[in-house]
Amino acid sequence: MAEALLVKPDVKVKLSPNTASVFEAGLFGASQQTLETSHPSSPPKQLLIISPEAKDEYPVIVFLHGFALSNSYYTDLLKHIASHGYIAVAPQLYTLTPTPPCWGYKEINSTAEVTDWLPKGLQSVLPEKVEADLLNLVLMGHSRGGKTAFSLAVDHGKTSLKFKALIGIDPVAGTSAGGQVKPDILTNHPHSLNVGYPVMVIGTGLGDVKLNFLAPECATKGLNHKNFYYESKPPCYYFVTKDYGHMDMLDDNLSIVGTVASCVCKSGKDSKDLLRRCVGGLVVAFLGNYLYILLNPNNVAPVTLDPVEYQIS
Repeated sequence: MAEALLVKPDVKVKLSPNTASVFEAGLFGASQQTLETSHPSSPPKQLLIISPEAKDEYPVIVFLHGFALSNSYYTDLLKHIASHGYIAVAPQLYTLTPTPPCWGYKEINSTAEVTDWLPKGLQSVLPEKVEADLLNLVLMGHSRGGKTAFSLAVDHGKTSLKFKALIGIDPVAGTSAGGQVKPDILTNHPHSLNVGYPVMVIGTGLGDVKLNFLAPECATKGLNHKNFYYESKPPCYYFVTKDYGHMDMLDDNLSIVGTVASCVCKSGKDSKDLLRRCVGGLVVAFLGNYLYILLNPNNVAPVTLDPVEYQIS
């Protein structure tokens, strides 16, 4: 079985020079496919599935896209993660924009439906000799998808499977103009988000910086990664990619819609590939117990991480 899962509060840190390899492509390869709802396996939503190619059993990550974005915009990031021994299942929660007034709850319910589909449909569509380990299931989302992931994790939706870890990639709960998108999960009280398993939050340093005076904050102050980490109950881990923006972990070649969405947000000046490898590596490290990164983040990561924090009790 591929070695994976999970960060344990009592694990003894072993300093290893090989830790940096999580920021490079893994050894398992990565294959991708898109399943439409008309597929014989009947997924409840269109799915992007990226899995290792090597024979083994692998944990599964349910990944949720950001506001008005496509699941396909995260292909490079998810391939990096999959190449280290994880199966990524990324539903397209809505076609362009969610429909009010059921925005948040509809996305939560759709994620729960996709999760409940996994035992019935996932194994039949995986490459030969690749097996899904649904006992080690991870919930992960970017931007508004991060908020949806947290919402499902704190029981605003029900699934037949249990998650073992939660990861928010620059999660955002709403906008400065409209406040939180329902349901309201941020309370401004420490440790109020009690999901019962390890949490990692990865933020961006430029996410709450406006591109210009007309543009909005893409990761609104008071509703962004800082708040999700502050309110997460330990064990929780926190990294901020200091010099990058809210959309910088997306693929380089996007559709017109994706390009326009990305252009609204402040972006870093360095290569987005570095950020994708960093975010992907942090996910792999978190799920694989590489706590060495917490002690020496800027000796191994390809971008500057500041701050780096964690709470284990």
